[in-house]
Amino acid sequence: MTKRKQAILIILGIFMVAVNMRPAITSIGPMLDTIRDQLNLSNTQVSALTSLPVLCMGIFATLAPVLNRKLGLVKSVLVMLFIIGLLTAVRGVNDSYAVLLLTAFGIGISIAVIGPLLSAMIKQKFPERAASIISVYSFGMGVGASVSAGLTAYVYESTASYRIALGIWSILAIAGILFWLAATRGEVQIQQQNGNDSRTTGISPWKTPKAWIFLLFFGLQASTFFAIITWVVPVVTANGFTLLRASSLLSMMTIIQIIFNLLFPLLIGRFPARRFWLLVILLSGLIGVGFIATGSPSLTWIGAFILGIPLGGLFPIALLLPLDETETASETNDWTAMMQTGGYIMAGILPLLIGVLYDLTSNHQNTLLIIAAFFLLMIVLTFFIGNGKRQHQL
Repeated sequence: MTKRKQAILIILGIFMVAVNMRPAITSIGPMLDTIRDQLNLSNTQVSALTSLPVLCMGIFATLAPVLNRKLGLVKSVLVMLFIIGLLTAVRGVNDSYAVLLLTAFGIGISIAVIGPLLSAMIKQKFPERAASIISVYSFGMGVGASVSAGLTAYVYESTASYRIALGIWSILAIAGILFWLAATRGEVQIQQQNGNDSRTTGISPWKTPKAWIFLLFFGLQASTFFAIITWVVPVVTANGFTLLRASSLLSMMTIIQIIFNLLFPLLIGRFPARRFWLLVILLSGLIGVGFIATGSPSLTWIGAFILGIPLGGLFPIALLLPLDETETASETNDWTAMMQTGGYIMAGILPLLIGVLYDLTSNHQNTLLIIAAFFLLMIVLTFFIGNGKRQHQL
């Protein structure tokens, strides 16, 4: 019973930490046009507010193994949570573009460190139930993204201040810190890796072709996620939606995302034909983009609903890739750090191209074409990823 309670506390801790890994980024999307107009920015400049933290999540992911050895997993996550909360709160009191960029930079580094450490924890503490705990992890991220993306516009409408609308999400960091402390104190303390356990026993993932395929796939799925979350509100408002109506559409999309954050890892655990599920998810993404591209209000709602499927399904599957290919927590940490390093660098650059292209063309049909291209490229990679270590067949 004691071990059961400890496991529940750790799972709750993972969930609450994960909740804090998206709001500072996804809350920008609904405010994109407002920030651009009030600060007299270009679309390229304002889209950098979401691209910069994602870029940092890639560049600084390799800090995770270093901090794990220096501070330990528990303290590293705690410090990063504190930084996320502090910098998010700073946005509530200062609205200069420089401050927004600096906070985006610091938040991106913090998320970069937390991601691989949580994956290593899951591998260490729940090796036989990794898919189930990954679903909790991705569910937490989905909740954070959904709540912030859906409610930011409503906070703005109520306060007439985008500073408050962005800064209010620091509350989540306080809750995350409290849950993390409760989950990792006393007998529930996570064992730190030492000696031989801190070293990868296999070949470096940087020398492994399969790891590079995972990196490309992760980069494309992350690019797709951040491109959709950042640009769907400007796209549909350009088609005649009001800000609140567009935010309601985004909320609906992210609610569907949350459902599939939980559902897909469980389905894969029961029916582990990875290639089949990826093709279903990616084809649904293409259909959703096509519906939104019509400009029809009713089809736009249907398209947004369908897009919630890839938003919720791709990330947990991507997280499972290194867990399935590795044997130890240290290997998982290294593979995940590599995958997120290159993947998030891609995800920081590719969505930024949308802002550049929109500044040049003022046409959001190009935005949708880029997102559709991401889905098509992932479909190609799916055939190289295969069905997992045991090459499960449908």
